[in-house]
Amino acid sequence: MDSKIRIMIVDDEMIVRQSLLTWFKKYGHEVDTAASGMEALKKLEQTPFQVMFVDIKMPGMDGLELLEKVKQDDPDIMVVIITAYGSIESAVKAMRTGASDYLLKPFKPDQLSLVMERILCQQKITQEYQYLKGHLEQITRFDNIIGQSSPMKQLYAMIPEVAQSDASVLITGETGTGKELVARAIHAKSLRAELPFVAINCGALPDTLMESELFGHKKGAFTGATHARKGFLEIVSGGTLFLDEIGDISPKMQVDLLRVLEDKQVFSVGSETPVAVDFRLVSATRHHLEDRIRKEAFREDFYYRINVIKIRLPSLRERKDDIALLARHFMEKYSHETTKTVDRITQDAVRLLTSYDWPGNVRELENAVERAVVLSKSRTLTAGDFSFLQPARTAGPRAQTLKAVQKEHILRILDEQDWHITRSAEILGINRATLHKIIKRDQLKKDR
Repeated sequence: MDSKIRIMIVDDEMIVRQSLLTWFKKYGHEVDTAASGMEALKKLEQTPFQVMFVDIKMPGMDGLELLEKVKQDDPDIMVVIITAYGSIESAVKAMRTGASDYLLKPFKPDQLSLVMERILCQQKITQEYQYLKGHLEQITRFDNIIGQSSPMKQLYAMIPEVAQSDASVLITGETGTGKELVARAIHAKSLRAELPFVAINCGALPDTLMESELFGHKKGAFTGATHARKGFLEIVSGGTLFLDEIGDISPKMQVDLLRVLEDKQVFSVGSETPVAVDFRLVSATRHHLEDRIRKEAFREDFYYRINVIKIRLPSLRERKDDIALLARHFMEKYSHETTKTVDRITQDAVRLLTSYDWPGNVRELENAVERAVVLSKSRTLTAGDFSFLQPARTAGPRAQTLKAVQKEHILRILDEQDWHITRSAEILGINRATLHKIIKRDQLKKDR
């Protein structure tokens, strides 16, 4: 046997533990032992094992119960059930629970060798599977955007096409959906990729400061302007300007930016000399700008200038298929950052995360996993590590009927796409005729 693996022997009989430990160590394997199921589980929390030999009859937790718990936390671990009291019933139960083999005591050397050959063969298959799984996860990532759900695949297909154009892009979506990541991906795929990407959070800047930040100022233009300073519209020269939360900027700033977008030149504060500027504008907002236009809080001409191409990011509720993938990604990220060995997450924990509504979207999920990793006392994240999530947040949508949820979703997509039937139908994954039928059947109207 050339491959070396980590093995745990779980048996309440010391002579069995010692004899198996000696036999496996002879072939260079790393071996540990436990006299009970509870001791085995504690050791598993601290150290990963690839193979376990588990006796059925033990005081406290028996071998079949231990098998079930081990497989629940780590489906890849191989468990060989050993017993001096073999029965068809226990053998069937063991194999149905996920045991790799079932071995009767006392062992003959040939039997043990045969079992180990099968385990090593299975180990090789598992490693190849893990490699392919990792490769698959790589191709489900797009410039740090992670997901393999249908909405994300549509996004991946859209970004390169959008990047080839110089048209203004408006990215909409709830807080925490990753709007800046998409803006950066568009920039990275564009012909401007080698030039600067400048991101500004409009919601965090008062009007006067934003004017100076974007347009720059002359020396003495205002109190405290002790020297001239270029604005980001000049600094970004040739690159991409990302204005996050553009729905929060004032009407005056909308007018000023509209003039820059139309004239391609900028006047710094206190200057009467225009400076030519060249940048691509990508904006983002969590607001429904059409509503703000109706309320006269946002200029319609400015809206159409920044909204040549619209990209709507789905909330995490709309792509729950991605939650397990994202959770594992964040677990690996924060395990690495904290230098802690946390490399497993139970199915119960994944089910809990999937049942949660995530009003803060991917950002909230990342924060939750980071918190769980930092406070975890073992290498496995369980449902208990996420007990701080508030169950009340899952109650709202469940109170709605499926038809009401569907109607609300379709209306939101139609509004986001300004009732463009073809684009809305593509996003919803249905054809135009079907969408027309739904609109007529449910009496959906543009002005709701």
